[in-house]
Amino acid sequence: MNTPICDFVRGYAAAELTRFHMPGHKGKSAGAGSPGMEDPEDSRSRIQALDITEIEGADVLYDSHDMIRESEENAAKLFGSARTVYSTEGSSLCIRAMLFLARMYAEMRGRRASVAAGRNAHRVFLEAAALLDIDVQWMGTGENLLRCHVTAENLEQMFRDPETAPAAVYITSPDYLGNETDIRPLSEICRKNGAILLVDNAHGAYLKYLEKSRHPMDCGADLCCDSAHKTLPVLTGGAYLHASKDCTESLIPLMERAMALFASTSPSWLILQSLDAMNAMLADDYPARIRKTAKKIKIMKQNLVENGWSLTGDEELKLTICPKGKGFTGTELGNRLREKGVVCEFADPDYLVMMVTPENEETELERLGNVLLRMPARLPICSAPPAPGIARPVFSPREVLFRPLERVPVESSLGRILASPSVSCPPAVPIVICGERIDENALNLFRYYGIKYCDVIKTA
Repeated sequence: MNTPICDFVRGYAAAELTRFHMPGHKGKSAGAGSPGMEDPEDSRSRIQALDITEIEGADVLYDSHDMIRESEENAAKLFGSARTVYSTEGSSLCIRAMLFLARMYAEMRGRRASVAAGRNAHRVFLEAAALLDIDVQWMGTGENLLRCHVTAENLEQMFRDPETAPAAVYITSPDYLGNETDIRPLSEICRKNGAILLVDNAHGAYLKYLEKSRHPMDCGADLCCDSAHKTLPVLTGGAYLHASKDCTESLIPLMERAMALFASTSPSWLILQSLDAMNAMLADDYPARIRKTAKKIKIMKQNLVENGWSLTGDEELKLTICPKGKGFTGTELGNRLREKGVVCEFADPDYLVMMVTPENEETELERLGNVLLRMPARLPICSAPPAPGIARPVFSPREVLFRPLERVPVESSLGRILASPSVSCPPAVPIVICGERIDENALNLFRYYGIKYCDVIKTA
């Protein structure tokens, strides 16, 4: 498979032209006056030589007709989509674009702009819904803050009343802990009721390349986003917005417009090259490497369970440990691993998440397994996180967005109305939704997750 973006940029860099255009580094290292950076052969200089802008001969992201469009079409073939559009600003940009397309879909059909969503949606979903004035109907049962189990029965209920039926449905799968949702029955319900299905697949780009694809494009989603940088060897910020071949044709021409509405007009050409180069890897042996790594992780998981570790999640390349049965909090286990030179993706009081890709060498997997298997067991920790509740909404996220706010200590927030998501990233799942009143349950969750301050609507 060809790599038109990479080929163009490398050719431009090799021509050694004098650059009177952006970026300001002009394709060179820091230059004179910057000790240690004068060598034109240093790695920084080589990187900057490949960092360009939309010069003559280059294509324009979100108005593509040439090399970017060709590269995106290569990606679409690999993922089996009707259209794939690149993002250099992660899945966050793609989520905003999907909400815009959902709004447009509702407008085209004379329906109110309403989306039914699992409550573990990323905070970007909330912010986009507020900006686009989309009503959100929450669904699913929350086992904990990070997991929201959306079933076909949950979704059927959302369509019982035609007056309140959503125009789109939004789910997060896989979630941060590696739990996957069965997308196919949800897709069937959406099609039966004239709604489109949007999937935040930020953690699942590699799902396409397992022995049997579990990618949303193959399971009935209309639109989905993949953070290529999370599970594929792509630079941070590289992501895809996919439209399926079953997606309504009226939305596909709007995809670039939807991305451009929220995107920077200065996309990173380094990230674009990284996405372009990934196509060639996926067309070569990288899928086989993904499957080989998945088999290794399956064996590792079996060994850990046999040695008393408790695991959760369905994802084949994500290792999510529930360490309290061994006498550790996730945070403490993460610190223990770091002391041994192993850094996790995420740890909180209840979980520790490790994200694995084929770039993790055999010796690295062995080190991780050995550290965990040699960890001495202690008395189990029996405490459980506070159950997530659903606070009482007072205002919509849209109404709250433009109201004055003030930051207060969590201990002084009881009864106040939350004005912005009080979360850290990762995993950026809101404890309370903007516009909801903070109750005792929310306070307990704030305390449990170590949140000291929150933003509330300012009172007169």
